[in-house]
Amino acid sequence: MDNEILYVLLDNYAEHEPAFLASAINCEERGLRPEPKYINKVVAPTTDAVRSCGGFHTLPDYSFGTMPETYAALVLIGGYGWLDHAVADKVAPIVKAALDKGIIVGAICNAASFMAQHGFLNNVKHTGNGIDQLIQWGGDNYTNASGYINKQAVADKNIVTANGSGYLEFARELLLLLKNDTPESVEMFYKFNKVGLVDLFGLK
Repeated sequence: MDNEILYVLLDNYAEHEPAFLASAINCEERGLRPEPKYINKVVAPTTDAVRSCGGFHTLPDYSFGTMPETYAALVLIGGYGWLDHAVADKVAPIVKAALDKGIIVGAICNAASFMAQHGFLNNVKHTGNGIDQLIQWGGDNYTNASGYINKQAVADKNIVTANGSGYLEFARELLLLLKNDTPESVEMFYKFNKVGLVDLFGLK
């Protein structure tokens, strides 16, 4: 299980945010990886299906109560479920346990604001859906506004944060931390998806 990447999905999660990371983990330019370095798994509050913002239903591999204690990375996917504090607050001890073990943690969009809310960004450079939202969500628990960087995604130590439109940069930073491919291959993956086939290769 040390090679599993756990994606935390709450109801009304943003389904586009994990798409590029998950596909890069499982696929390469020629198709499915014959022997992927990592395995994608979904974690949710229960093993009941979680609904995305767009209406897709995903069956989790694990609930909060059955997820493994060791894994390669914990990836918190954004969406509107983070507004439900009764559910979202149950993720805080999971994040703390991961960070205490030196496990990579990624948080995008509202999940980055959740990280600020629980003080997890106070000792790292980070980004999110704007400094105003981090301050609003973080309240007294967020003491590192000076560590905010206005970028699509920021990696510092073992934490990667991104705003809701930074899903490609989010994927790139996590892939680099995970050493899923060579840095050159990760950069090509990023450019291919950011720029597009026509412009990247001059197709007409």
